[in-house]
Amino acid sequence: MAMAQESKSIEKIESYDAYFEMVQSRKKLPQSLQDTLTAAFARIPVSSFPQVPGGRVIEILADTSIGDAVKILSESNILSAPVVNPDTKDRMDWRERYLGILDYSAIILWVLQNAEIAAAALSATSAATAGIGTGAAGALGALALGTTGPAAVAGLAAAAVGAAVAGGVVADRGMGKDAPTAADNLGEDFYKVILHEEPFRSTTVRSILKTYRWAPFIPVASDSSMLSEMLLLSKYRLRNVPVIEKGNPAIKNFITQSAVIQGLQGCRGRDWFDCISSHPICELGLPFMSPDQVISVQENELILEAFKKMKDKQIGGLPVIEGATRKILGNISIRDVRFLLLKPDLFTNFRELTVKDFVVTITSATNNTAGKSITPITCKHDSTLESVIDTLASKAVHRIYVVAGEQNEVMGVITLRDVISCFVKEPPNFFHDYFGFAAQELLSE
Repeated sequence: MAMAQESKSIEKIESYDAYFEMVQSRKKLPQSLQDTLTAAFARIPVSSFPQVPGGRVIEILADTSIGDAVKILSESNILSAPVVNPDTKDRMDWRERYLGILDYSAIILWVLQNAEIAAAALSATSAATAGIGTGAAGALGALALGTTGPAAVAGLAAAAVGAAVAGGVVADRGMGKDAPTAADNLGEDFYKVILHEEPFRSTTVRSILKTYRWAPFIPVASDSSMLSEMLLLSKYRLRNVPVIEKGNPAIKNFITQSAVIQGLQGCRGRDWFDCISSHPICELGLPFMSPDQVISVQENELILEAFKKMKDKQIGGLPVIEGATRKILGNISIRDVRFLLLKPDLFTNFRELTVKDFVVTITSATNNTAGKSITPITCKHDSTLESVIDTLASKAVHRIYVVAGEQNEVMGVITLRDVISCFVKEPPNFFHDYFGFAAQELLSE
């Protein structure tokens, strides 16, 4: 077991190295410029970075309910927040004060897991009503919880499957489908269970924090360098890094990938920035993926299937495409799960809630432009890095899709991580010497 965990940790570190080596090999920048820039970022202290809006980091207590936590994130217009342990909030050691970071990725994992539990619970209830034996209902529950494969369904009579799935869903729709799809077919009952029934209603942030997190909680000191910050946000895949002052356990600043992109946008006019950002993205090796590596979703797929895809691939957004042409129609992000939790009344027909229906509905509700899909944020291969940074910063989005041809077919995606990676290079042994063994263990979790 220990050897397996160690092997997994090594693989994760190696994946960071492989990504960054690929980035460095594709950037067509003078080595002298890259070295000068790296040295400059190493001299800039994190304390010089602008504070979060309002000057106060939004924090969430661990005993806050998931529903209230989503409201806090949504009303504050943020994607994540540090979680404070109410039992030790007055302690001077940040390790005791903070339990981690809650973000929409954790929430979507929780929603999908509970979709599976709801499917099992409601299926079992319907099965009992229909007079199906507990063995059959148990098998359905196991399927809904994801503990068995689609083959398990084949062992059940079609009549049992049809009776057990709430809402009268026909048997062949349940055959070979996974739990999130089954939960989607449960209709309004699913959301009644998730939002209004126990134990889901009283589920707290504390209970999901460690199980459903995607990234570790790794703070840096205010006298750390911006190079270390940018490496954590690029090579090591962190979306945010808390800043803590020595002798003070409270988080002083909360630097996100988006904040760094906005900071880079403000550097326009400086020689080092203009020298890099004036290049077309294709000359910098962007996008760092081939068209067949782009993970997308068809407009006629179920929305919970789309969220499940984000969960499985650990990505924050998907382009919505049309058929085999890969023509981009829109975009959905992991943050959109808030509409399912905060505005379930917007959706009246869960049985056939496709990605297209979901996007059109939330667009109509938020922009009063009924019938129109969310406009995807795109660029071309010959777009400059400066224009990409301007778009990401001004639109406050986390990814931009590279398209080609009259049909605007998706050829790649550029993330905040990719853009930050264009500006930094990791000096030899920097990870080991600077971050130390403890941080290495956290990053490899």
